[in-house]
Amino acid sequence: MSYYLTPSLLLMSAVLAPPVWAQLPAGEDAVLPTVEVSAPRLARELYATPAAVSTLEGEEIAQGQQRVRLDEALNRVPGVFLQNRDNFAQGQRIAIRGFGARAPFGVRGITIMVDGIPYTLPDGQAQLDAIDLDSAERIEVIRGPSSVLYGNAAGGVIDVTTADGRDNPGTRLRMGAGSDGYQKVALQNGGVQGDWSHHISLTALNVDGYREQSSTEKYLLNAKIRRELGSERAVTAIINLLENPRSEDPGALNAREVAAGRDQAAPNSIALDAGQSVDQQMLGLQYEDLAAGDGELYLKSFIAQRDFEQQLPFVGSSRLGYQRDYMGASAEYHQEVALGSLPLSYIVGVDVARQEDERFRNDVDAQGVVGEQLADETQTATSAGVFAQGDLALSEQVTLSLGARFDQVALDVDDTFLADGDQSGKRTFNEWSGSAGLSYRYRPQHQAYIDTSTAFETPTFAEFANPSGGGFNPAVEPQKAWNREIGLRGYIEPLAMDYDLALFSVRVRDELVPYDEGGRTFYQNAADTQRDGLELALGWQLADQWRLDSALTLARYEFDKFATPSERFDGNRIPGLPEQTWVNQLTWENLDQRFATLETEYIGDLVADNANATEVDSYWLLNLRVGDGWQLSEDTRLSAYLGLRNLLDKEHYANVRLNGTFGRFYEPAPGRSVYGGVELSF
Repeated sequence: MSYYLTPSLLLMSAVLAPPVWAQLPAGEDAVLPTVEVSAPRLARELYATPAAVSTLEGEEIAQGQQRVRLDEALNRVPGVFLQNRDNFAQGQRIAIRGFGARAPFGVRGITIMVDGIPYTLPDGQAQLDAIDLDSAERIEVIRGPSSVLYGNAAGGVIDVTTADGRDNPGTRLRMGAGSDGYQKVALQNGGVQGDWSHHISLTALNVDGYREQSSTEKYLLNAKIRRELGSERAVTAIINLLENPRSEDPGALNAREVAAGRDQAAPNSIALDAGQSVDQQMLGLQYEDLAAGDGELYLKSFIAQRDFEQQLPFVGSSRLGYQRDYMGASAEYHQEVALGSLPLSYIVGVDVARQEDERFRNDVDAQGVVGEQLADETQTATSAGVFAQGDLALSEQVTLSLGARFDQVALDVDDTFLADGDQSGKRTFNEWSGSAGLSYRYRPQHQAYIDTSTAFETPTFAEFANPSGGGFNPAVEPQKAWNREIGLRGYIEPLAMDYDLALFSVRVRDELVPYDEGGRTFYQNAADTQRDGLELALGWQLADQWRLDSALTLARYEFDKFATPSERFDGNRIPGLPEQTWVNQLTWENLDQRFATLETEYIGDLVADNANATEVDSYWLLNLRVGDGWQLSEDTRLSAYLGLRNLLDKEHYANVRLNGTFGRFYEPAPGRSVYGGVELSF
């Protein structure tokens, strides 16, 4: 830990001491466009937000990218770590300040929002496969516990906003191809006709994959239709349809298998044809009234259905699936009033959601033949939360922010397969969350802030498995987090540099961690864990056509106290998390959209198991993206792009399975790969 304490103390001194460039004469700051953030629900200027929030605009998301996976855009956000970009059956794993790291697949502990619809379920799980990055025009990331805003599983927040046609009219046709059988077609159309606006996006993706048994076929429709009801009111319909008939799972390898061939699949993955299929439909309806009394009213609702079936890569109870009904609604009221002589902006609201899964599981033999049924149950999760948040302007420079929220989460299992006993059970959790922050805008484009916030995370249905057999595990409770951070952000006009620095310390009580017993994975509360770190993002406009962006994370993630029935792990590192990451992007651009971006990515070493017995080495990656555009006519434009990933052909892992059984920790990543595409817009 000593390597980290010294720079932390030095940076704390920098925070507490006024920087020399803060003494510039008044009026020397450049006038930059105002940046607003809305992921904290109370929309405000970025420089008045007392929290670590990162924003990515459309060009940063799209330029020269495949727009298939979230890591393409989010790798430049400090404090965020993504794995598993190449196994579509398991999905990308996301960690923010360590939250989400325990997930063996998919997303846990982090709230995913898309166009105001929570993709995180009431029990805390989330899926990313229906996010349309071709439509994304903005992504906001809250890098810290935020249950006061979103309730359960909000160790961090990723909020995606897609286009509605008002700012990007016209039609775009994009076609891409590349290594490992990558093929993608995207067609988009948007525009405004009187009081109506729309944006429709259709994408088709096919990937053979670098490894055996890793192909994917996926189709996605994302549409928004908006109707203005006068100057202050509007209603928006959102339609999202996902058809994913095939995503194969190559499984994890042990070290001996990796040495024999990095592109092979695990033997059982091939023998059992491991993979998944998904069919999902979602409909959202939203109403906004910007003149509701003296404030603004936002009403949102959604309903979704998801059919899912999966073959896991092991013999036994490995064929599973569910039919899910998911629905919810929210109401928010925003207002600006005076508290005495002080301006107060506040929001009050309520969120409700319900998830009902009809789940089954079957036995599978070594030849892949599906046998007897082993489970048949209905899992129901309901959540309801009420919240309030306010910003009180103590002066023109100082703003006090306070928030509070109460949530009730009820999890219920109705077991109708009684051959192994009644596994039914019910748990209800009542949780309070809070936040407090102070923002000091000491120059128009420089801000210092301090913030403290809490979060809670209930076990998911899968994490309630009882090692003693029968129903919910009575020993498993929600984990609680307390986040403290201090930050600086701003724009240094003489250097044309923007910066975002945050020092954070998170204490988690009763952290949920996986452990193996009898060949199965169970979960327990591991006393306390601690996460301390530094996040730094810099953007430097070196010259008119040259820009350097850098994102650095230095952290320490460790168990304070943690013991299973047979082992102790006190003081060990939390597995699955590098403690240093550093991404740099050097971009050259000219006025006609010609660009080139050279990217370096450093991922520090990590451990793969609770015992810290399996270490995974650090690595550097070098990536390149280039593109150009041509105006064919007044309304028609053709552009092309080319991307090279892992230019130096560095051997590394796309994913590390935590506490892998039989030494199967490793999912190798591709070597050098190329992709490219063309886009016609008219």
